[in-house]
Amino acid sequence: MHYYQFNIADYRKDTTHLTPIEHFIYRSLIDWYYLDEKPIPKRTQSVMRRLGLGSELVDSLKNVLEDFFVLEEEGYTHARIDQELAKYQARADIARVNGSKGGRPKKPNRKPKKTKSVNLANPEETGSKANQEPITNNHIIKPDDVSDQTWSDFLSHRKKLKADLTETALKGIVRETNKAGWKLEDALTECVARGWRGFKSDWVEQKQNRMDWE
Repeated sequence: MHYYQFNIADYRKDTTHLTPIEHFIYRSLIDWYYLDEKPIPKRTQSVMRRLGLGSELVDSLKNVLEDFFVLEEEGYTHARIDQELAKYQARADIARVNGSKGGRPKKPNRKPKKTKSVNLANPEETGSKANQEPITNNHIIKPDDVSDQTWSDFLSHRKKLKADLTETALKGIVRETNKAGWKLEDALTECVARGWRGFKSDWVEQKQNRMDWE
């Protein structure tokens, strides 16, 4: 994929904590992901070589990968980019099918859609019902050891980051939470408070090490 849209406002909102070199690394990883249409390799040295980074910048690379990517079996994945690639590949498949048939099919004549009626006597009724809809995820079941409020806050947080929660991502968070000796409730609360997409036991260890040093 040689072209993608770039939302400057969203990027600046999510990356205010990055250093200049971390900005360079993140933008380079985004371009790489879109160009190859597959996750970033797990091998740190190969990634650093492709980006032209010196060994002194390995921590900067790890910071970016931990903040914006999720380590899975196939490599470091990025939820937003995966969504855009899926849309692109779907359009490409349709174009190939239409091309094999001699071009795009003609659109059938369609009747104009009927607009929904609005109760003018109580115009706020529709909006109030919409606002009362609970925040849910149709694919993920809330863990028993997490409160409804914390789960709702975490799903809202992931949605704000444009990173829909998947079974794989949740399992990774649970695994890292157990490794850190934390409760899942506390881990999700920490993610929301710190703006994290996920949770890593290493962050807890680093935080503890800094406290011990101080």
